[in-house]
Amino acid sequence: MTRDEAEELLKRHVTNERMLAHCWAAEAVLRALARRLGRDEERWGLAGLLHDIDIEAVGGDLSRHGIEAERILTAAGIDPEIVDAVKMHNERVCAATRCTEFQHALAAGETITGMIVATALVYPDKKIASVKVKSITKRMKEKAFAASVNRDTIRECEALGLSLEEFVEISLGAMQGVAGRLGL
Repeated sequence: MTRDEAEELLKRHVTNERMLAHCWAAEAVLRALARRLGRDEERWGLAGLLHDIDIEAVGGDLSRHGIEAERILTAAGIDPEIVDAVKMHNERVCAATRCTEFQHALAAGETITGMIVATALVYPDKKIASVKVKSITKRMKEKAFAASVNRDTIRECEALGLSLEEFVEISLGAMQGVAGRLGL
């Protein structure tokens, strides 16, 4: 499946603009991680783009999120490794724990987008371009800030051989590259 076909599939299932922006941000981060780690950028990018394809279908119910995505993506003929990573990004619905590099990358990569957006939104201009790596790593320590963002999931970047600082730098740079599309 091409990237454009994947985006068409996503838009058939996700209509909320903020959720679409989150998926585009996750795609950018996953592509950047793939480049840094020497992995398949297209495969990783598609996983980032499609990871929340079922969020509206399940009404935001995290106890079902991932299961419906598996069904949608399998029916669309998506690579089983992508389907697995998408399902495992919400490991609560699986009888397993994330264990592959791809699974950790998607989980950490899509989660860091929330911390980056939250940090941007407290800046006067509300622009990702203004955000600094140090601001994000500092905010990681503030449990009340973006409280719904799971810091432990973000720290799975270490399973990729990346320090938190390097992971944030890669992720922030990727999101800055698509800031216009994200509206930030």
